[in-house]
Amino acid sequence: MFGHTSCFVGRSVLMHDRRIEPRTPLQLPIRIWGLDAKGSPYTQSAVASSISFNGALVSGIQIRLRPGDLIGIQHQDKQARYRVVWARDSGGEQKNQAAVQRIEGCECPWSELLPHAAEAAAR
Repeated sequence: MFGHTSCFVGRSVLMHDRRIEPRTPLQLPIRIWGLDAKGSPYTQSAVASSISFNGALVSGIQIRLRPGDLIGIQHQDKQARYRVVWARDSGGEQKNQAAVQRIEGCECPWSELLPHAAEAAAR
């Protein structure tokens, strides 16, 4: 339905609460998708900012997300799966925001925009 990404989604995925890599202050138009709390599929436009090789801050989300939720993110023609680390209702234009972390095994959809992409890819 939304394309296929071949990345590992399982219980052994490690999540870090602390940022271990620099963030790049860009605002990228993205498309997100997943299943809402009732199990219904959704897809919408949003904005990724404060991006890194492994994560981003996503703003403009119309549905309520919870920590641990899995979402798909597409930037241009590249897509990956992400896990929600935290989410909050920011009100106004930003609507709901979520910090997301890329699932291990998925390719970063904005890696070419990062200044230290080669170093991060080696990790």
